[in-house]
Amino acid sequence: MAISITGTRIITPATASLFQFGSRAFSARNQAIIIGTSNLGSAKLAEELASHEGTEILNLDYRQGPDLPSLEYGFPDSHFICFPYETRRTGIYSCGPVRRPMDTQQAIEDATGAALKAIQSLESAKLGRAAHPRSGDLSYPSFRKEGCTQCKRCTVECPFGAIDEDERRFPVFNESRCRRCGTCMGACPVRVISFENYSVDSVGQALKNIDMPDEFEEKPRILVLACENDAYPALDMAAQQGNAYSQWARVIPIRCLGSVNTIWITDALNSGYDGAVLMGCQKGENYQCHFVKGSEMAQYRMSKVDDTLETLNLEKERVATYEVAITDIDRAPQLINDMAATIEKIGMSPFKF
Repeated sequence: MAISITGTRIITPATASLFQFGSRAFSARNQAIIIGTSNLGSAKLAEELASHEGTEILNLDYRQGPDLPSLEYGFPDSHFICFPYETRRTGIYSCGPVRRPMDTQQAIEDATGAALKAIQSLESAKLGRAAHPRSGDLSYPSFRKEGCTQCKRCTVECPFGAIDEDERRFPVFNESRCRRCGTCMGACPVRVISFENYSVDSVGQALKNIDMPDEFEEKPRILVLACENDAYPALDMAAQQGNAYSQWARVIPIRCLGSVNTIWITDALNSGYDGAVLMGCQKGENYQCHFVKGSEMAQYRMSKVDDTLETLNLEKERVATYEVAITDIDRAPQLINDMAATIEKIGMSPFKF
């Protein structure tokens, strides 16, 4: 099967397993996948690539390495439920036996699906929009250079390799690679990274503008930061099913748990919130996070919140992080109710008084 998309020729046999857009042709081991517009003859190409193993033949220009990030058994890393074709390298789509074991007919169908996703990616890129998972998003990260400390956290933690560094070690954002997750924003310790429609300040103002009962009303207030992809829809569907959660909770949707900046938790506790619940997607080898590493990074950052709570003389039970699936329409409300019960047990925040 040969496909021509805006000048880029993609040649895929029945066992087609990888797409890449660019001017380079390559073959992956015995799969005989040829992609691109190279003038090399097939025999010469096969000879040139005979010494290569795996997918390092891509020779990608990413700080995380030239290869595609892979899972435990060597398959390209992707969200196997929602985005099976999308690798962690924007514009490169895996399909066929490279993505998972399958027969010839399945591989043909799989290649068709990947080609359609590639077309969508090209059309979105032409319009300056995000391809996935925030399809159509026109925003992208920007930063204030004068406040940057060159700590490299944003470049290291970006799960898609969308941030490089210039000769002065300041971050350089590659808009074509960015998936608008906000992980860089959550990683920045000096809060100089933001999006036009999503920033540390915008969420910070949202949580500060929530009405806070005074000490005489004896009404607790619980902050819930819910991932917009799984946890927030789960709470929404729970409400439609009549599953109630504590009236003391206030829910703020966020792009990804990886975008949570610890200053939000500190500001919330200082403002008199009695507890905070963070709801993200499943992490680990069988992750369900739409942005791959969001929940994992948030878990790591929140592990350090105990020091902040100790500094404020607050109980560590006041902040909890959970993994929530979109199908957890019974469990998600219960987690909020559990926090309400905890607050009732340990008492309201002393910062109310």
